Amino acid sequence: MVDWLLLSNLGTALGTTVLAVATFISTRSANRSARLAERALLNGLRPILLPSNWSDAPQKVRFMEGKWMVVQGGHAALEIADNTVYLVMSVRNAGAGVAILHGWHLPPDARAPLAPVEEFHRLTRDIYVPSNDAGFCQVAIRDPESADYRNAMKGAAGDGFTVDVLYGDAEGSQRVVSRFYITPGPAGLGHDGDDTGWLLMVSRHWNLDLPAPRG
Repeated sequence: MVDWLLLSNLGTALGTTVLAVATFISTRSANRSARLAERALLNGLRPILLPSNWSDAPQKVRFMEGKWMVVQGGHAALEIADNTVYLVMSVRNAGAGVAILHGWHLPPDARAPLAPVEEFHRLTRDIYVPSNDAGFCQVAIRDPESADYRNAMKGAAGDGFTVDVLYGDAEGSQRVVSRFYITPGPAGLGHDGDDTGWLLMVSRHWNLDLPAPRG
């Protein structure tokens, strides 16, 4: 004889299993879609700083004590006066989102490991670099007894020095450190055939909140 109660229970169990599988697949699909949407959103906000183009317009930058400096596209402007190092770097944001600069650090050399974020000097004002546009980063070292001052003075008297710039996106996330190298330019390649002053190059990028851009 057919045990209708058993068949009913089996049917209920089978239906519950199918529903559970369908719910699991639907949840996985929804999670995958959410992750893709989040990645697309973050990609639209992600900045990346590089040296600006030589064709970019000069920028005039003011320091808090009223000092002004002019930096050409693709270059850095450096001046040492009254035991203070003044530095302005002309940068360009090649990313899709606005870059907000947070701080800077001068490592002892270009091969030094990345310093902890806590050792970076916070900027005294917010500096924004629009997407696909030029901007600047300014550094003032006013303590002649500091390691930053010694590193800058040593580099200025030699082949150059390195500056690590910390920045992020408009939401305060996706923090990146880009390592810029400032080096004397060769003679005869300037805008008017004279010395180029201080050239600006970038050597590495570190993602602090995302996987590394390279292995």
